Amino acid sequence: MLIKTLIVLTLVAILVSLGSGMFFLLKDKGQTERTAKALTVRIILSVSLFGLLMLGIFTGHIKPHGIYPKAPATVDNGP
Repeated sequence: MLIKTLIVLTLVAILVSLGSGMFFLLKDKGQTERTAKALTVRIILSVSLFGLLMLGIFTGHIKPHGIYPKAPATVDNGP
């Protein structure tokens, strides 16, 4: 459950960083480096989100569905 909470918090942090980057872009009009810093933070958060997702899958806390083909059904025709 901890990994899922960390994933949700990382998603929220990415959205906050996206909003702050947009705010700085509109307010500063390219005069400061705050927009670039917000973009850098968002990239770091996105990479960490990917890492958390992979960690959750590898440890079994998250079960992906739909990406692995199902085993073919075996038909038993008898003797």
